[in-house]
Amino acid sequence: MAPPPSSLYTLSFALALLTTLLVIASLRILAILPPHHFNSPLPRKRPLASRILIVLGSGGHTHEMFHLLRDLDTRKWTHRTYVVSGGDAFSAQRAAEFEAELERRVKDKVREGEKEEGEKRKHCVGPAHYNIATIPRARRIHQPLLTTPLSALSTLTHSLHPLLSAPPLLPNQPPQTPYEAAARDLPTLIIANGPATAVIVILASLILRFLNWKGANSRGMCRTVYVESFARVKTLSLSGKLLCRVVDRFLVQWEGLEGRGGRAEFWGVLV
Repeated sequence: MAPPPSSLYTLSFALALLTTLLVIASLRILAILPPHHFNSPLPRKRPLASRILIVLGSGGHTHEMFHLLRDLDTRKWTHRTYVVSGGDAFSAQRAAEFEAELERRVKDKVREGEKEEGEKRKHCVGPAHYNIATIPRARRIHQPLLTTPLSALSTLTHSLHPLLSAPPLLPNQPPQTPYEAAARDLPTLIIANGPATAVIVILASLILRFLNWKGANSRGMCRTVYVESFARVKTLSLSGKLLCRVVDRFLVQWEGLEGRGGRAEFWGVLV
């Protein structure tokens, strides 16, 4: 017996709606991803205050990251958010030590009489200008592959919070300065160098840009820079292969990797 016409109309409408949604979603994804034939330029406008989010791995990844950040301008990046995986006390400690070193460096410059870059520019250091956010691991050591998708989903949902905002200095109080406002805003830049957590965090940032949450895409926020590990001489890491075509800039440290994935930029040794 043939199905009634009403059922056929309902099925046809559902298929047409699904196809339309898939087309719209595909076009939206193409709109937010950088073109494959060149690397997207990062915003050149320099706001008074801005936030950078730094994804730390463990061991070598963390060590390399802080070498990358050794000349970080604390007048430009007025709030730093460090994302570490659960149980990675080493990276959290290194982040605190790095911030303490930034503060000592600024105090030394002040003692030497260095002038600030205009009255509106100041070095932003100290506990008020950074935070360390801990998110669950996407996959624990010896964790069965069957349960990995659930733990990865948990990591993804927990990644949204540090992306959306840093903890306020005064709970339940609106920002009082441009620096506090920047800390409560989306990060202007996200930088990562290979840990598996970075894949999840950057995926979460793409979701925000896809939805244009808090103007993530229209304001040019949540831009991403991926720096391949120095240890990767001939091949890209798994994280690099996954992120090569979705990050705004993809940097490698060995000339033999230049052009990999159609987008890898060789800038020399950065660590």
